[in-house]
Amino acid sequence: MAGEVSGRRKRPARQDRMARLRQWWGRALGSEGHERTTVLLITKGTLAATIAWVVAYHLLHAQSPAFAPFSAVLIMQVTVYQSLLQSSRYVGAVVAGVAVQAALGFLVGPEVLTFALVAAVALTIGRWPALGAQGSQVATAAFFAFSTYVSATSTHDRTTQLGQIILLVLIGCGIGVLVNVTVLPPLRYRSAEHGIRTLAHALCDLMSDIYPALREGGLDQERTGRWRSRAEQTGELVTQARTGLRMARESLHYNPRRFLRRERPYTHFEAYAAVLEALERTVRQVGALTRSLDLWSADEDRNRYGAFLASYADFLESLSRITQVFADLDEDRLADQTSQLHQLADQAQNYRRRLTEEAERGDLPLTDPGRPYGVLVIEAARLMEEFQYTCDVLQHYVDR
Repeated sequence: MAGEVSGRRKRPARQDRMARLRQWWGRALGSEGHERTTVLLITKGTLAATIAWVVAYHLLHAQSPAFAPFSAVLIMQVTVYQSLLQSSRYVGAVVAGVAVQAALGFLVGPEVLTFALVAAVALTIGRWPALGAQGSQVATAAFFAFSTYVSATSTHDRTTQLGQIILLVLIGCGIGVLVNVTVLPPLRYRSAEHGIRTLAHALCDLMSDIYPALREGGLDQERTGRWRSRAEQTGELVTQARTGLRMARESLHYNPRRFLRRERPYTHFEAYAAVLEALERTVRQVGALTRSLDLWSADEDRNRYGAFLASYADFLESLSRITQVFADLDEDRLADQTSQLHQLADQAQNYRRRLTEEAERGDLPLTDPGRPYGVLVIEAARLMEEFQYTCDVLQHYVDR
């Protein structure tokens, strides 16, 4: 009986795992994204490693053939540019490590003191900034070279095997780069859009939470504190968006697939960079707005100036519609989206003017540092200026 119950519990768990696995493969086969990138990197890494092993073991009959497939997989990067950059650094690190071992080994001999000297020199060279992330490979190559040097029986064998390590690394890197360039070279221009979408979506969600509360007067300390915390965390999305934009640009360098595109994505990258800068400034201004609301505790003011807060809620709602469009940014629909953004920006301008008129009629304490009205009015003008600028920038690049 217990076994039957256990079996009934395990079957749903297995079914859930199988369902998640099918969903994962469905995303990998159906659309571009992390899943497809993972499958492509594994497939191309396997192909490059296999070819490198065949060349090193079956054709060259190398004594340490694993260097070739290891090198091929190591430099299989997300972009062709990174593959070329990392392969050049890796080859430089290996050559430096083998050279250090050869120089000290032939001068001093296969002694423990020699190994210590090799380790000290190799680790020092590995800190050279020009080698980047491949700096640790200097010591790795030196240690493997010392092991090969110690096991060899003659000076000729030692020289041959040390040279063979460098040759195998060159073969592996060459095969890895060749496979990455010729077999579906990664073209990640959409990652620029993805970063902006994520940032805009976060801004949209935040403003969509703020304007109903302003309209209804529900500004309790717990809620404003959450807004402030979310605004501060949004800054991390700016860094992620910048990384996505950089990777998108890198993916075009030395990539033959870029010549198959009818449009020039470099133009869109310039527009996206300007949009990202504007959204970054917007994040800071929304942060200032949430800090002011969080520090505000005068409940009676909220009742007295409710009309102004309602107007401000209308203005923020109009801005949230603009961020909604940015959250769905798509270069294939950029012209239509730009036209939509200009219409929404005109509506937001009307709400901002109405807000200014309300502030002038309401005799607000704009100069009181303990109340947020002055900051709210200033931030409204700044937010509108940034959103209008962003729409104009997109229109400029669409018209080019």
